[in-house]
Amino acid sequence: MDDIKQLLASLHPLERKALPHLKEGISLKELEKASGLKEIEAMRALQWMENKGILKINQALKEVVALDKNGVEYREKGLPEIRFLKQIADKKELKVSEIQIPKDELNIAIGALRQKAAINLRKDEKGELVVSATEHGKGLLKKESMEEAFLKLLPLELSSLAPEQKFAYDSLSKRREIIKTDVLKLRTASITDLGKKLMKEKVTGNFIEAITPQVLRDEVWKNANFRAYDIKINVPKIFEGKKQHYRAFIDNVRGKLISMGFREMAGPIVESDFWDMDALYMPQFHSARDIHDAYYIKDPKYGVIDEALMKKVKAAHENGFGTGSRGWKYTFDVLRTKRLLLRTQGTACSARKLSSKDIQIPGKYFGITRCFRYDVVDATHNCDFNQTEGFVAEEGLTFGHLKGMLKMFAEEFAQTETIRIVPDYFPFTEPSAGLMAKHPEMGWIELAGSGMFRPEMTKPLGIDVPVIAWGIGIDRLAMFALNIKDIRHLFSHDLNVLRQMKVMY
Repeated sequence: MDDIKQLLASLHPLERKALPHLKEGISLKELEKASGLKEIEAMRALQWMENKGILKINQALKEVVALDKNGVEYREKGLPEIRFLKQIADKKELKVSEIQIPKDELNIAIGALRQKAAINLRKDEKGELVVSATEHGKGLLKKESMEEAFLKLLPLELSSLAPEQKFAYDSLSKRREIIKTDVLKLRTASITDLGKKLMKEKVTGNFIEAITPQVLRDEVWKNANFRAYDIKINVPKIFEGKKQHYRAFIDNVRGKLISMGFREMAGPIVESDFWDMDALYMPQFHSARDIHDAYYIKDPKYGVIDEALMKKVKAAHENGFGTGSRGWKYTFDVLRTKRLLLRTQGTACSARKLSSKDIQIPGKYFGITRCFRYDVVDATHNCDFNQTEGFVAEEGLTFGHLKGMLKMFAEEFAQTETIRIVPDYFPFTEPSAGLMAKHPEMGWIELAGSGMFRPEMTKPLGIDVPVIAWGIGIDRLAMFALNIKDIRHLFSHDLNVLRQMKVMY
């Protein structure tokens, strides 16, 4: 009983007003009428009592036939055809132009009456249309039509219509804005065992809802009861404004790289074959280019490349550019290297930075770049994606330094120490390595590609020190960190998806 008394003490004034009128299967409309509450007040009272376990709200959909705009007018004034018929019933003939009925209803009335064989129409000697009522038409005025009787009964549930009402419904449905069919939610309440116990108790006494200056000033609190508040009850979620989850993740990655001493670099989205592939020592005939599935630009088709730099890269491809390598031993196509495309890899930015005059050695650089490759969009692939990539250039760098950096990236960005460094292949690095990390649900996923830039790539760009490089698919990294299984959710505008994403730091 103590629980019941405590529950009684926690009831809101709206619940107190609704509780005495509850009965099994009572509808929202019935509760409104019995309690005197407004619809929103009665609904809130039911919802709060459902939260307390007093009752359960049941919802059912039903189709209801109701009056539309013209139907409201016709129920009051009568259907156009009945008003038309009344004006001619006691006359031998009457000109149609003399009928007192709005013009927009005139044709409707004539059509309906002709269909019922209630009138005769002819043209007089002047060509004017005259009308007379038939005996059958005069008989129609002696009793109320099915349509008029039907309008007076609305609203009605569609499934409950009698045969005559169904005939009237079908007839009026073909006419403009007389009736409409709405799908409504019917809410009823089922009383729980707790509710049945509560209803046996007498709901008495006034409870103070809030401490106000007046309550304190008049000292009414001394002999009053305070309404108990249930701090465990479920309340609506508040969806606060926050930065888009992937945008926040990228900003976090940028901040971490800068805190590690890396400097940010950038480059154009519309790139040339030269910077996207040729400057990276990727041979023009090599099958490695096929996996890039580049989007080439139609107009303009070619860009401008520094001729002196292009000659050095051309020499590296053809003969190794004095690095001890024999190069790829083919004739470099100087027109093809100028073709414009949408950037397929962020490493194009690394090539641009290595050849720039403002590069600092020793130095550490990174870029967060948008890249484009033709692909079939599914849960793990997109035709445009982000990469974060970079390099470290300094005397004495070895593959051991690269392994240590990859381990640090896995810990910082994927929050995991369960990694594998496996052999890989890239035309511009030797040796090359891939970074794998274990996701708790998706298993092993590839996070990064890496390696040491080949001299055939770096020397033509003016670099004579070892360079270790890395490239991370930041989209997959974000999926790892945000526990997202569908890559499309990174860019989603769906509010349900956005609201469920955790707030990034």
